[in-house]
Amino acid sequence: MKIESRTRSFAAACVACVAAGSVSPVAAQAYPVKTVRIVVGFPAGGATDIVARAIAQNLNQAFGQPVIVDNRPGAASNIGADHVAKSPPDGYTLLMGSISLANNATLYSKLPYNALRDFAAVIHVTNTPFMLCVHPSVPARSVKDLVAFAKARPGQVQYGTAGNGSGAHLFTELFRSMAGIELQNIPYKGAAPALSDLLGGQVAFVFDNVVGVAPLHKSGKIRCLAVSSKVRSAIAPDIPTMQEAGIKGYEADAWFGLFAPAATPTAAIERVNGEVNRALSMPAIRQRFEALGCEPAGGTPAQFAAYFRAEIEKWRKVIRSADIRLE
Repeated sequence: MKIESRTRSFAAACVACVAAGSVSPVAAQAYPVKTVRIVVGFPAGGATDIVARAIAQNLNQAFGQPVIVDNRPGAASNIGADHVAKSPPDGYTLLMGSISLANNATLYSKLPYNALRDFAAVIHVTNTPFMLCVHPSVPARSVKDLVAFAKARPGQVQYGTAGNGSGAHLFTELFRSMAGIELQNIPYKGAAPALSDLLGGQVAFVFDNVVGVAPLHKSGKIRCLAVSSKVRSAIAPDIPTMQEAGIKGYEADAWFGLFAPAATPTAAIERVNGEVNRALSMPAIRQRFEALGCEPAGGTPAQFAAYFRAEIEKWRKVIRSADIRLE
């Protein structure tokens, strides 16, 4: 009996030693113990960069370790995404992803990474609704009016976008398909020139960020007909949603969220998720994001992973239906 007892004790000790040896570096010590990088696939100063820096500042205080933003722009954010996908899965390299990460999975036939396989969802940070806005010369005071105007001129009504495959382009294609109308896309190199031509009357309408167009709507320079999100925007609560305006089932948001390389330890993901959720509940952070037209989201990694998968599938259908391709 004593021999059997000693044998069991020895076996248990061996199992404990093996288990201890298999603990990941993150689990073996408090995460983080060094600098954390948040990669942004766009230049400094843009919305993605601003959101990333706000989160980095808060994490820096919470972690007691440097959290820096690393801008790696180019190829519609694919350069930054690929860098993170190929980084060590240790929790020290994160990606501030956006709706582009979901769209690019279909827009590009060949990518050096797989959006679903190579990333672990960490947290859904914000949503950003767009507004459907027309030039005052367009005889439309509602979305139904605009649909009727377009149906009377099939393929003739022009809308401006920030470029082929941009969020504004896809939001409009979703509207076009759900409304059963034919439109003409005028792609620009960015949202600013598209909005400029809307102001000049060169295009009939655009979808654009709430913050950028709400003041123009109030001044009468443009007319905002609806907001793309499921609920009304706090910035312009008088503007109905697309669903309220008659396009049943329409819902589209630009969004930002944190990702880590696949196989990043759960301990690191949960730590970041918890701290960002706490940050999103702070009035100062919420006000900072709302000033950008961003609505704080939050939630669990599993919830964000499900949302990301749904976004890829949703926009895949729109992109393929409209035959939009980028190389």
